[in-house]
Amino acid sequence: MTATGQTLSGEPLSRADCLRLLGGVDRGRVVLSVRALPAALPARIALTGEDHLVLASTEEAVILAARRGDVISVQIDGLEPDGTTWSVLASGIVANADEDEAIGPGLQDAVDHGATLLTLPLSVVRGQRTH
Repeated sequence: MTATGQTLSGEPLSRADCLRLLGGVDRGRVVLSVRALPAALPARIALTGEDHLVLASTEEAVILAARRGDVISVQIDGLEPDGTTWSVLASGIVANADEDEAIGPGLQDAVDHGATLLTLPLSVVRGQRTH
């Protein structure tokens, strides 16, 4: 709902569209609960196949969530040239990544600077485009 009380018209995105958008970015927000309050923390991300994301984070709350096997979400947003906005939210049970996980240069740079690698199976993926 907007400040004037109008509801925004949104168009659901298909899983394929969501995966395409996830594959086109290298940063996102990890959405999780920290001390029973919602938090959105930055992370480097990379889509691996069509079934999971690899995350690199230095945020202690995110790393602890992986140790516990918590459910987290990763959110990304974008703006199209025509002013259309979109948002994708991917959720699953986060875990520490295998040491032999293949990662690209962006994630490797984050790891070289102290980030921990995590993996997120894409159990739920939803997106919306707003005109």
